[in-house]
Amino acid sequence: MCGLNLGHLLTGGHLLPDTQRSSWSQLSVSVYGRRPDGEEGGYVAITSNEKHLPSSHLRPDFLIRAQPFKAIAGAFQPDVSCLAMLLLLLLLLLLLLLLLLLPPAPLAMLGQQRPLGARLPWLASLRHRLAWGLLGWAAARQQQKLEHSTLHVGQSQQQALMWCLQGAQGSRWPPRGSTDTSTFRNHLPLTKSSEAQEEENGGQLLPPPSNQYHGESSLQATLLGLVALNKAYPEVLVPGSTACVTPTSPWPSPLPWPGCALGQASPPGDKGPRALLLEALRSPGLRVLEAGTAAELLDVFSGLEADGEELAGAIAAGNSGAPLPRRAAELREALEQGPRGLALRLWPKLQVVVTLDAGGQAEAVAALGAWWCQGLAFFSPAYAASGGVMGLNLWPEQPRGLYLLPPGPPFIELLPVKEGAQEEAASTLLLAEAQRDKEYELVVTDEVNLTRCRLGDVVQVVGAYNQCPVVRFLCRLGQTLSIRGEVTGENVFSEALGRAVVQWPGAKLLDHVCVESSVLDSSEGSAPHYEVFVELRGLRNLSEETRDKLDHCLQEASPRYKSLRFRGSVGPARVHLVGQGTFRALRAALATCPSSSFPPEMPRVLRHRRLAQLLQRSVVS
Repeated sequence: MCGLNLGHLLTGGHLLPDTQRSSWSQLSVSVYGRRPDGEEGGYVAITSNEKHLPSSHLRPDFLIRAQPFKAIAGAFQPDVSCLAMLLLLLLLLLLLLLLLLLPPAPLAMLGQQRPLGARLPWLASLRHRLAWGLLGWAAARQQQKLEHSTLHVGQSQQQALMWCLQGAQGSRWPPRGSTDTSTFRNHLPLTKSSEAQEEENGGQLLPPPSNQYHGESSLQATLLGLVALNKAYPEVLVPGSTACVTPTSPWPSPLPWPGCALGQASPPGDKGPRALLLEALRSPGLRVLEAGTAAELLDVFSGLEADGEELAGAIAAGNSGAPLPRRAAELREALEQGPRGLALRLWPKLQVVVTLDAGGQAEAVAALGAWWCQGLAFFSPAYAASGGVMGLNLWPEQPRGLYLLPPGPPFIELLPVKEGAQEEAASTLLLAEAQRDKEYELVVTDEVNLTRCRLGDVVQVVGAYNQCPVVRFLCRLGQTLSIRGEVTGENVFSEALGRAVVQWPGAKLLDHVCVESSVLDSSEGSAPHYEVFVELRGLRNLSEETRDKLDHCLQEASPRYKSLRFRGSVGPARVHLVGQGTFRALRAALATCPSSSFPPEMPRVLRHRRLAQLLQRSVVS
C-alpha cells in the first residue's frame, strides 16, 4: 500500500502474535472510489490468500470515508507541486556550484564582450559569497572539533597515538593489546631526528622531500587561519586581492577550488617564481601577499631589485597578458626610490604578508619588515617542522607568533630542556602537563614510522587554550655551535649578532650563517673559532674594529664562551661580508640536497664543507 502500515490500519495499532503475524503478508488490498451502499467516500476491500484469516483481530468497519481516505492517501502520495519545487531548487543549487567550481579562464571569456572593468561583477561576488559560505561551514566544524579535542586533551592524545600505531609502517610495537600512552613511552626510547632518518633508510640518502602536508592539523590550520585572517583584517580576501609569489603556498592544506573565489589573483600551481611575481606585479590592487616562507619572500624581493627593468619590460610588452605600459612605468618609479617601503609603493592597498613559519625564519621576517615590507603586518597560519604542522596560529593580531599545540595527530610529547644539560635523558610530558614559562623540546610520533623523534625545536609555554599549551618557538638545538664544549645556542648567537650589528654604522642585517673553523680547515696555526658570514644593507666594508664587536657581544652573552676566550682555548670570531644574492644561491643549493627538509628551514650552522665553500667564494670584505 505504498508505505501504508496495513497491520496498523486493520488492528487499530494492536500487535499480532508471531504465529498470526505472517498471515498479513498474504493480504491483497483493492482501493475503490465509491462505496457499495452508494454513500460518499471510498473504501478498501481486503482479501486473503490464506484459508483462514482471524477476524477477531480485524476492525469491524473496513469502510474508510472520503476524508480519512484522502488523509491516508496523502501520507504516501507525493504532491506534484512539491516535487517540481524540489527539482527546481536542486537545479539552482547545481548551477551555483557550477559557477563556483568554474576556473577563472572560462569566466573571463564570459565577460569578453563587456567593457573592461565591468566583466560580470555580480558573478564574482556570487562566487565569493558561495566560497566563504562553504569555507565558514567547514571552519565551524573544525573549530568544534578543536574545542572538543583541547577540552579532552588526554583522550585526544590517546586517540592520536592509536591512529599512529594503526598506520605505522614496519611497526616495532610488540604489546599490541596495550596502546596507552604510558606503556608506549616506556617501551620506545627517544631518537634524534638524524638517527631516525638513518634507521628508517638503512644509512641511504633520503629521497627529495615532499611539499605536501597531511593530517587534520593541516586542514585546521588552513581553515581556521583563513577565518582568523579575515576577522583581523576585514575585506582583505576579496576577489583578486591575493597573490602568492612562490611555487609553495603558506597554507598547509591549500584549497584549490575556492582559491580564486576567495581572492587569489595568481594561484601558485606549477608556475615558476618569475611567472608568479610577474602576475602579482600586474595586479596593483593586492591586499594580501603570500609566500611559502619569509626567506623565500626575501629572495623574491632581492630578485625583483636585480631584474626590475626586465620585469617592467615584460609587463609593458604584455608577455603574460595584455600590455600594461602604465603599470610598467609605476614599477620603474617604485624601484628607483629604493627598497625601503617598496611593497606598499607597488601595492598601495596591501595590508598583510602571509608566510609559513618554520625554523630560522625570524631573521628574514625582521629584514622584510625593516626594508621591503615596512609598515605591513605579518601572519603565519601555522608552525611547521619535518613536513608536518606542529602548532596552529589563531591570533593573527599578535606581534610575535603564538601557536597552539593541538593534541594530534601526530602524537606530541614535551621533553623538558635544562640549561647546560640538553643531552640528559629525561622523561617526557603530555600536553596537559606543560607548565607556564617552562621550555620544552618537541618529540613527535607520526603514522609513517613508529619513532619517538626529537625534533630539536624548543618552545616556551606562554599560556593555555583549554587544556592545551600555547607556545612561542625559541630555537633549534641542532643549530648549536660547540668547538670546545661551550654550547652556544641559536638564540644566544642571534641575539649577540643583533647587538653587534646595531653598533655597525648604517648596517642592516639580512641573513647570516655560522661555520665552525674545523669544517673549512681555517684554524691551522690558531685556536678553533667561529666563521661568520653575513649579508648586510647599508654597509659595504667591515673594519677590524667593526668585526671585533661581535666577539665582545658573544662574550657578554655567554659566560662559558668568555671563559674559553680568556684562556685562549677559543679564538675570536671572524666575520665575513658576502655579496648580494649569496644566500639566495645558498638556499637554492640547500633545496637540491637529498636530506633537505620541508618546509625549507634556514640553517644557521653549516656543517657541510661544500656549502661553506660556496659562501667563502662570495666574500667581498
